[in-house]
Amino acid sequence: MPVDTAEKTRALTEQLAINPMDPKELLQTFGLVGVWVILFAETGLLLGFFLPGDSLLFLAGVAASPVADAMFGDGTKLSLTGLLIGAPICAIAGAQLGHFLGARYGRKMFERPDSRLFKREYVEKAEYYFEKFGPAKAVVLARFIPIVRTFLNPVAGVLGMPAKTFFLWNVIGGILWTDGIILGGYFLAESIYDVVGDHIDRYILPVVALIVLISVLPIFIEIIRERRARRRAAAIAAEDPAQTTPAAGRHSQV
Repeated sequence: MPVDTAEKTRALTEQLAINPMDPKELLQTFGLVGVWVILFAETGLLLGFFLPGDSLLFLAGVAASPVADAMFGDGTKLSLTGLLIGAPICAIAGAQLGHFLGARYGRKMFERPDSRLFKREYVEKAEYYFEKFGPAKAVVLARFIPIVRTFLNPVAGVLGMPAKTFFLWNVIGGILWTDGIILGGYFLAESIYDVVGDHIDRYILPVVALIVLISVLPIFIEIIRERRARRRAAAIAAEDPAQTTPAAGRHSQV
């Protein structure tokens, strides 16, 4: 009995010690259920924004492919059907929960000081996409942008997007995002394995890194654009500091 207890304790300790940012480790430890839970948390709970949604989905597709054992070890193969059905359902349910919380509690949800897990700029970025692209397009596009896909859901509720309208675009975005990336990992893994054989792990992980880079690229592009816009505005103001004076004068004469 003491030996069994020690083994159970060690197994539990190993599970608790996993890196939540490592999608491969998450898949090997928690399997299909872990994918579902993480997708729900990342899209429905504000504290889940740091979880590896894109890379997790891609590696889940790899884990459902015929090369799963070569990549993750024996007995780690996931059900492709379970992924294609369960992943979008959990992502949609999580986002719908986020919308509900935003509609119910309003901006109180975001009235907290900045910390390592929450920054006001995350909310502002979600609001920016919501206003720039419109509610429908923003809900779909946000799925492919880390952090934004977590915060846009409650923001949509705060800004009064009807639950039925949100649900429609939430379903479309959820299916495109989850199943699209899963199938990408599934078919790409097969293609690479046909070429490189058992050395597939040398090539898949760089591909995952590339996917993570691409997924955060829109955020960096937007940051660069905003900085350039500020610099242009500052340059114009420096060249013509009295640019607004005539308008002010005309207003005072009316």
